[in-house]
Amino acid sequence: MRVVTFNIRCDYNQDEENSFQFRKPLILKKLQQEKPDIIGFQEVLPHVAEWLKDNLSEYYILGCGRDAKLENEQMCVAFRKDRFQLISMDTFWMSETPEVPGSRYEIQSFCPRTCTTLFLQDLKSNRFYYVINTHLDHEASEARVLGMQQILKHMKAVEEAKQRAGYGKVEMILMGDFNAYPDAKEIRMMSEEGCLSDLTSDIDGTFHDYGRMQPAEKIDYIVVTDGVTCSECTMWTECEAGVYLSDHYPVCVDIDE
Repeated sequence: MRVVTFNIRCDYNQDEENSFQFRKPLILKKLQQEKPDIIGFQEVLPHVAEWLKDNLSEYYILGCGRDAKLENEQMCVAFRKDRFQLISMDTFWMSETPEVPGSRYEIQSFCPRTCTTLFLQDLKSNRFYYVINTHLDHEASEARVLGMQQILKHMKAVEEAKQRAGYGKVEMILMGDFNAYPDAKEIRMMSEEGCLSDLTSDIDGTFHDYGRMQPAEKIDYIVVTDGVTCSECTMWTECEAGVYLSDHYPVCVDIDE
């Protein structure tokens, strides 16, 4: 099963060489070549979400905007229509009031931060997966720590609830742009949990700012519950005539089935 985390990059300057309008053909070609089963997209503006839905017809694409009106950037998840059955979907905000749209921690940046969650059944293997896609705060480490605490608590609660409901083993997949280096507290918290594994631990930096950041910084991750393994983890580093897929290298893992 192929899983990808992909910060697709929001677009504010339409004239830049690597603005979204110029990256579209490369993105579409790569997705068609790799045919991932699940994709977690970050920094998806409304026009990007519309383009994804128009062009990735073999996927369901779910997510909503992060502000109080459910507009602006979203963390959407795409999954193959012929591979998975959707059991449930939810969005919660990184805050003391996670059900309130647009809410955030007082110490974080002005940007609300969300998690998009999907509970899926793999129709091929009959296994259950709980997918979490997120984008942690870009300014405050304290906010990222609070966000990670919230996510880990949520994962534990979901796992216990699914077991009580009779689903048996549910594999957790947490992915996204965490805006933190591997030695940061918010990243160490996951390994200290004792039941999570970073499938991306052996890859190099992911944020490269369209080739300007040398070396690239590792801030994108795919983390799973123990027992889930992958045969390969790669970064998509394509660049054609100076145009990249994004300012982050998308990260792809092939999870063993």
